[in-house]
Amino acid sequence: MVAAVRSGASQRSVARRSGVALATLQLWLARAADLPLDAVDWSDRPSIARTVHRTPEALEDLILEVRRFLHDESALGEFGPAAIRRDLEVRQLGPVPSTRTIARVLERRGALDGRRRIRRPAPPAGWHLPEVAERVAELDSFDVIEGLRFQGGATLDILTAMSLHGSLPGSWVAMPGVRATSAVEAMEGHWRAGGLPGYAQFDNDTRFLGSPAHTNAIGRVVRFCLALGVAPVFTPPREMGFQAAIEAFNGRWQRSIWDRTWALGPTELQAHSDRFIAAWRARHVLRIESAPTRRPYPSDLAIDLRRPPSGRLVFLRRTNDAGTVQILQIHYQVSRLWPHRLVRAELDLDARRLQFFGLRRREPAAQPLLGETEFEPPGRWYR
Repeated sequence: MVAAVRSGASQRSVARRSGVALATLQLWLARAADLPLDAVDWSDRPSIARTVHRTPEALEDLILEVRRFLHDESALGEFGPAAIRRDLEVRQLGPVPSTRTIARVLERRGALDGRRRIRRPAPPAGWHLPEVAERVAELDSFDVIEGLRFQGGATLDILTAMSLHGSLPGSWVAMPGVRATSAVEAMEGHWRAGGLPGYAQFDNDTRFLGSPAHTNAIGRVVRFCLALGVAPVFTPPREMGFQAAIEAFNGRWQRSIWDRTWALGPTELQAHSDRFIAAWRARHVLRIESAPTRRPYPSDLAIDLRRPPSGRLVFLRRTNDAGTVQILQIHYQVSRLWPHRLVRAELDLDARRLQFFGLRRREPAAQPLLGETEFEPPGRWYR
């Protein structure tokens, strides 16, 4: 092949006749260069280096010693590869390795193990609720977009909804703001059209949970969910991740609707929002249909606020340094061996029992029972 190219034939025609790739032919041409054919080494060569030049062990030990010295004594507090190389140059002990070589020595000798961030895979969606994680039950999240103001000065809130597995959305304009009664009306219409989920998740807004003025008092939204057999779930305060799906939807709604309609009135805003919801559902129709099955909304539902509620409530909380959590304005001891960690507190109103399960994102399937206690219901559930 090399001889044919040297005789004047094109490289592509020679590669085509020889049945090799053009890159292969060019590799042999580069190896032959201008040498006579009988003087070229045509033997195969390994793809790796024949010899490996490793830093002497004594020099590696010196690098680690200099790093420890700089870590404890450096005036600038610098002890990285560049600082180590500068110190070695000052000492004039011989050839100084490059900064990259010093970094490889530190990594190989384990000097960076304590500073490396370990990235673990994210837990499955709804991992804090086993039925939701296994796609046996659906979870609907509700939230409020607050502080919106029309061009004329009128203020309003937006109640939003988003299902975890099916991506079933909802949004309702509330002026001057969302109240417990308006939230129940919106949730009723949403569930009549789409069906009932297994869980309804909220933050700890008093419009959802109830007034904090009394212990063990729950609000209208919680009683509405319990009457329908939907378990209310309340996320831990100031905790990221549990409301990620609906928070992302809130941002999408504000960019797509509010940024373009803030100068209009509430009627036009709700009309634009309804078109946005319809387009969202049409785009995610396959995901909505593949979500866990929802129960039909009962046609003969009647809520009696004087009747004690029944069912199950779920509270996600993080323990303090003493291993306690606060639920419905009462502090409960979970475990002193579980400080500053997540727990799922399940309140069974029928059995009057409160159980605590440990949660760890690193091991989402392991949720041990940490303890349980009796629950004393209040004299008046609803105020």
